[in-house]
Amino acid sequence: MERVVQFTGPRQVEVVTGESAPLPVGHLRVRTRYSGISAGTELTAYRGTNPYLTRTWDPEARLFRDGGPGISYPVAGWGYSEVGEVIEVSPELVDTPGMPKPGELVWGIWGHRSEGIVPAERMAGHQLPEGLAPLAGAFARVGAIAYNAVLAGDIHVGEDVAVFGQGVIGLLTTRLAQLNGARVTAVDALDSRLAKAAQYGASRTLNARTDAVAERIREATGGRGADVAVEISGAYPALHEAVRSVAVGGRVVASGFYQGDGVGLRLGDEFHHNRVQLVSSQIGGVPPQFAGRWSVDRLQQTFLRLVADDLVDVESLVTHVVPVADAAEAYVLLEERPADALQVVLEF
Repeated sequence: MERVVQFTGPRQVEVVTGESAPLPVGHLRVRTRYSGISAGTELTAYRGTNPYLTRTWDPEARLFRDGGPGISYPVAGWGYSEVGEVIEVSPELVDTPGMPKPGELVWGIWGHRSEGIVPAERMAGHQLPEGLAPLAGAFARVGAIAYNAVLAGDIHVGEDVAVFGQGVIGLLTTRLAQLNGARVTAVDALDSRLAKAAQYGASRTLNARTDAVAERIREATGGRGADVAVEISGAYPALHEAVRSVAVGGRVVASGFYQGDGVGLRLGDEFHHNRVQLVSSQIGGVPPQFAGRWSVDRLQQTFLRLVADDLVDVESLVTHVVPVADAAEAYVLLEERPADALQVVLEF
């Protein structure tokens, strides 16, 4: 029997069971060990604010269109940070070079379900690096999101970088920017996350509620402002403060998943007068200038290699490992007590 986590409505979670489906040609069957919950994108479906719930995405026109939802409740198997064991391979794939074999641990995207039936082309090269703890494999996608934001920032050694939002992806962004040679200022509204940011390489931390963030960043940079700001919380006021924090001609990477109208974002102020570059970063692709050398798969694989080489610590970000039967409680925790949780992982 297969178990699947689904949202039956806003803030309504249940775990349903069903029969395992036959394995189609060209696919692998993976038994899930861990599946990480995204406290950003995923909670938009949990809360009912995701744009797909009210509009339809036209992939050819690259536009959202009114007239009906692209997805509707129940939303089953939402999630994109899975790791598990291959238990079945379609027979014609058995001798394919690079293809995972039964018994191997792999990472990928198949959602919050006890087993995934995944197209083979999406799993080639997704074996967990030797010596890496299985739990670390659940960070491949979130690590790639952070890595993509750093690439989009085009960060150079010795530059000042501000990272707004110090949840899991923000902390990984802070660490990767520091590895890239930047002096990082971490910004968040929770002191516990700022303390973690200092451990992850931030040179200074600022509380978004109590500090005059843009002013403090300009003071620390001799009045110039940050070279780059990465906004990853998805809050419009934070994006506006990121714009205020950068130098003339500075770059702001908008990597959060912003919901609704842009309340708190004023583009006639510093954005206009300081000629700020605003760059969108989204894990559907890499920055165009790197597309010849980089891909989303390379981002994920490189991030896991950094973890395997002990350059990035992910296991200390896991605050809760929750049995899948208690999935509803995991979402309540992330929604109502964010100060108590960083990475929450479902265990199957």
